[in-house]
Amino acid sequence: MQVTLVPWGADDIEVLRRTNTAELTRFLGGPEPDAELAQRHTEYLAEEGAAWMFRVMADGVTVGYAGWWEQDHDGEPAFEVGCVIESAWQGRGLASAALADVVRRAVASGGGRPIVGYANVGNEASHALCRRVGFEFEGTAAFPATDGGDPVEVAVWVIRPETG
Repeated sequence: MQVTLVPWGADDIEVLRRTNTAELTRFLGGPEPDAELAQRHTEYLAEEGAAWMFRVMADGVTVGYAGWWEQDHDGEPAFEVGCVIESAWQGRGLASAALADVVRRAVASGGGRPIVGYANVGNEASHALCRRVGFEFEGTAAFPATDGGDPVEVAVWVIRPETG
């Protein structure tokens, strides 16, 4: 299958809605209310240099989304990456292809910034994806829960681009 990344567009809120399922968000705190999805969509469209988001296409069909955004990692500027592929399309290597392309683009635009991925410690599929794409495991960290509950433990995955 041919995987391509298409810059985020006005109609792509439907991609967010289709991926806002209990299954796909179980490691992220659960589905978001419509107002939060709309806000995130607006942020993705803003393109103010802080986030670069894409619709993931496989042979011309929308299958998810991926991108990167500015983040502070251990006191230094970094790019955090993410990728969500709809359930019906998982297990075909699409996430690996999309995330590898996102990483390649982030490295090209990042001036040597590290590329980071944070995955819930229980999300084995995300850990396997990070390994396939070339991330190195750096340990764990605690992130504040989105619902104000107990912190969420995440695995910290990093790619440190060659500089010089």
